[in-house]
Order: sequence, then C-alpha cells, then structure tokens
Amino acid sequence: MSVVIDGKYLILKDRHYTETDEWILINGNIATVGITDYAQKKLKDIVGIELPQVGREVTIGEQVAVVESVKAAADIFSPLSGSVLEVNKELQSSPETINKDPYGRGWIFKLKIKDEKEVSKLLNFEQYIISIKQREGI
Repeated sequence: MSVVIDGKYLILKDRHYTETDEWILINGNIATVGITDYAQKKLKDIVGIELPQVGREVTIGEQVAVVESVKAAADIFSPLSGSVLEVNKELQSSPETINKDPYGRGWIFKLKIKDEKEVSKLLNFEQYIISIKQREGI
C-alpha cells in the first residue's frame, strides 16, 4: 500500500521514516534502511555512495553513509542503534538504483536493532507525509 503526495512523492505505508528522509522496514530485530523517494528526487541523479562498514556499531542519529549526486552529497543517518549486518554492494557499481527503486533494490544497509524501544521514535507514514507537506508548503 502506498500514498503519492502532490503527484510527486511515493510513500509506502509499511515503512517507518525519519525527519532526515530515511525509510526503515523492520522484520523482527532487523531493520533495512534506505532513502525515501522524496530524498532521491531532491538529490536528482545519484552517482556515488559511501557505504557503512559491516559490523560497525552505530547509535541512533549517527552519520553512517553518504549518497553523492550531481547536485549534492547527503549524509545518511542511522535511524536506530545497532550493528550493521549487511550493505547493498550493488550500489557501489550502480548507485542510480536508488533513483530507480528507492524502496526496493535501492536499500542501503541492514541493521541488527539493539534497542527496540527506539522504534517508537520513528515516524509512521502519516507523520512523514505531514513532514514533507510542511517542508514543501503543500
């Protein structure tokens, strides 16, 4: 299930979100993380990525990756505390996958969640829609 905001930005209902435009799909104690359709459209053509190191311990809000586009470089922040289990190595040779499929093949990393209570700090899709509308003046 999904919602399109202002005819431009796809938001999936099965994800959690952050104010810094990461999406999070939680399966048990594993969180898959990527950037939202809104974020990739703001960045435009993505040309590179710096992925986090597998095994790295991260805390909520910590900068863990960088997405580079023709327009800008954007830091990616860990939405939760935990350890990086896996990174999407496909993005190193095909970073544009984030533009083409931000919620699917464009995922960035997987995290083993350390503290499940932190999940309550994430935005649900309705809260994320409000966040985008406020930023866009919609």
